[in-house]
Amino acid sequence: MLKAVLFDFDGTVGNTLPLCIAAFQKAITPLAGRSFSEREIVATFGPSEEGTIRALIPQFYEQGVEGYLHYYRELHSMCPAPFPGIPELLGDLKKWGAAVALVTGKGARSCRISLERYGIAEYFDAVETGSPAGPVKPEGIRAVLEKFRLAPAEALYIGDTASDITACRSVGVPAAAAAWAQTAELSELRRNRPDLLFTTVAELHAYLQKQLSGDSAGKTEE
Repeated sequence: MLKAVLFDFDGTVGNTLPLCIAAFQKAITPLAGRSFSEREIVATFGPSEEGTIRALIPQFYEQGVEGYLHYYRELHSMCPAPFPGIPELLGDLKKWGAAVALVTGKGARSCRISLERYGIAEYFDAVETGSPAGPVKPEGIRAVLEKFRLAPAEALYIGDTASDITACRSVGVPAAAAAWAQTAELSELRRNRPDLLFTTVAELHAYLQKQLSGDSAGKTEE
């Protein structure tokens, strides 16, 4: 029986990946004395944003982190709201009695900025953020399971990348691929065989409604 729904953030709750890249480029270009391509930046993803700064401009770590957070806040109007339907879904999950958690690779400070801008912090019963040292999503998922005393099969994780699917497999939690962002790579997600795949928030909402409220009208697309 499904008892908890866990969400990734960038590319799942909000279209914030372009914002992250723009903030990195604004922050690190003047410090490094050269520009960094989107590909160079994305290649460092896995650790939190602090880890990206450490990988690209370690000699300017403190300045780079503060600069990144400054521009992340300043440019947040690039993605002023969550994906359509996300706030309504979060509200219904609470109404249906599910535990709701956020397990993201974002650093704690940028995560807080986005949750406050979107006005959705109240929906999450637990928030696990990333580490500069490297990917820690499996550990974050385990922490949520322990907090709510759940078996892995009683939770569902929703994320937009192949690494999310891999993290779920490592802890035995079913993975739902979120393929509604412009940055989602649908073919790669399918190759990694998630337990479920949704191309719209509405499809996910209908599926969860069926699982949690007993509404047989809900349906999913795999």
